[in-house]
Amino acid sequence: MRFVPTHCLREGMLLGDNLFGSNGELLLAKDTTLTGPYIDMIKKLNFNGLYVEDDISRDLFIASIIDERLRAQSVKSIKEVFICSEESNPNTKMKFKEAQFQIETIVDELLKNKNMMINMVDMKVFDDYTYFHSVNVAVLSIVLGISIGFSRKDLCNLGYGALLHDIGKVFVRKDILNKNGFLTEEEFAEMKKHSEWGCEYIKKGYGVTTASYMGILDHHEKYDGGGYPNNLKGNSISLFGRIISIADVYDALTSDRPYRKALPPSEVMEYIMGSSITLFDPDLVNIFIRKIAPYPIGTCVRLSDGSVGIVIENFESYCLRPRVRILKQSGEACEPREINLSEAEFLNITILEVADDIN
Repeated sequence: MRFVPTHCLREGMLLGDNLFGSNGELLLAKDTTLTGPYIDMIKKLNFNGLYVEDDISRDLFIASIIDERLRAQSVKSIKEVFICSEESNPNTKMKFKEAQFQIETIVDELLKNKNMMINMVDMKVFDDYTYFHSVNVAVLSIVLGISIGFSRKDLCNLGYGALLHDIGKVFVRKDILNKNGFLTEEEFAEMKKHSEWGCEYIKKGYGVTTASYMGILDHHEKYDGGGYPNNLKGNSISLFGRIISIADVYDALTSDRPYRKALPPSEVMEYIMGSSITLFDPDLVNIFIRKIAPYPIGTCVRLSDGSVGIVIENFESYCLRPRVRILKQSGEACEPREINLSEAEFLNITILEVADDIN
């Protein structure tokens, strides 16, 4: 199967995986044939795309980083934590306990597949961005923590901090949070307080470790200084903060926002590599780029020799040079063939861009 952006969906396409809503409900089952009304529903719910299965991708297996139902349940849990926190609801701590359980389940699921390279094309519901983003940052942070060799206990604590890294935004004025344009200097000054507010809020009786709330506090610090709230540098920034920072930026840039379209994973990975030492811990960046595929399996790509194909395999040691199944040459359909861009005979060919679709 392969990922197809919403604007490229066509009637008759076959759904490659179950599609869940933001409350964990099954919207469409695997193997459903897409119809006009189904595509309209997907567009109305603001999904950025979905997996389809067809002749050119039927043999491709794309392992979900976590079960999609678990992801949906985790999104629902953190949404309830945010809403209860904003309303000072007495049930907030109970909802937080439920979210902690989801994190522990995610940790256990990721530990079962700790050697897997992550092919992450995320199907966010645009209107619930904050909550999907929180779960994704937790997942990506845990993946980094596993690669570093964290214990299960430390992975859970990292996951708690990552899931709640933006909880302080419930205390930011709504007109600032929902503003589509650039923030004024005054508005940005208030927005920057969210990490401090979130840290102080979580310290008040939620039973998380110091490392967890320091991750919340430090996730906007920059490795060479100039970040907020404390202008820390290097290893003065907590390890959890340095990890969450990379995960936060990666997921934010690969997501559709009101003021810009999502960037392809490859472009975001280039940005993170280019910001090593300045924004991010270089040692953590080196680990991250080996675990998260810049060109996830099923991605359509346009190559420098004029061919178009889909990515069918990734390699940790050559993350920007995957194996590609060529399906078009010079604009015309061709007999499928496979090339490994990391092999010597193909080193003169590069990926120019991610294509929306083969057609």
